[in-house]
Amino acid sequence: MKILPAIDLMNGQCVRLYQGDFNQSEQVAKDPVEQLKRFIEDGAEIVHIVDLDGARDQKKRQYPLIKTLVEAANVPIEVGGGIRSMEEVDQLINLGVDRIVLGTAAIEDPEFLKQALAKYQKNIVVGIDAKNKKVATHGWETVSELDYITFAKDMEALGVETIVFTDISKDGTMEGPSIEQLQAIHTAVNCKIVASGGISKLEDLEQLKAIGIEEAIVGKAIYQGAIDLKEAVRL
Repeated sequence: MKILPAIDLMNGQCVRLYQGDFNQSEQVAKDPVEQLKRFIEDGAEIVHIVDLDGARDQKKRQYPLIKTLVEAANVPIEVGGGIRSMEEVDQLINLGVDRIVLGTAAIEDPEFLKQALAKYQKNIVVGIDAKNKKVATHGWETVSELDYITFAKDMEALGVETIVFTDISKDGTMEGPSIEQLQAIHTAVNCKIVASGGISKLEDLEQLKAIGIEEAIVGKAIYQGAIDLKEAVRL
């Protein structure tokens, strides 16, 4: 199983949010570059980065810091956070970002998603964030009536190959992932499913592996020492 340690960037610092709430953030590391290098030394094969500033204001996307992180890494870098235009996608690809996570834009602007897939299919990942099995958008502030399984099937039909699934109620809680929902989405589509949210111990990762999940994003559990990345990457 591939473990994607998460680095959430806000004002140039590594932070973690609780259930996506910008008002409930805590700094978890001083230097994002040093944290990235530590993750790679511990065996990370790919690192997941969320640009929280860019998610709130596209004009504040942290391109220079993302560039520095990409240049410091010898493993693929995945970036998400409110990416809504081909200009942003092009710029991130040009910086050397390997995978780009599209969330709200995948729902609200299907033409943009089709453009991105046509140009960079292997690099495009769709993030499905769900609350009570309904797809949420705009930093989880808006919950639609769209069922997450239905949306996953729509994404597969468009050519999406990788989906990051997050149960919002689990994110940052350390209560374990939504195994039932992850199993359902994994069964429903042929896309690679990346688990995100709630992972708190090695047993959670073992459960995910048992249902066929190949990749998992882990944040808070690593920063708090509940999961040793060196052990996790050996699963």
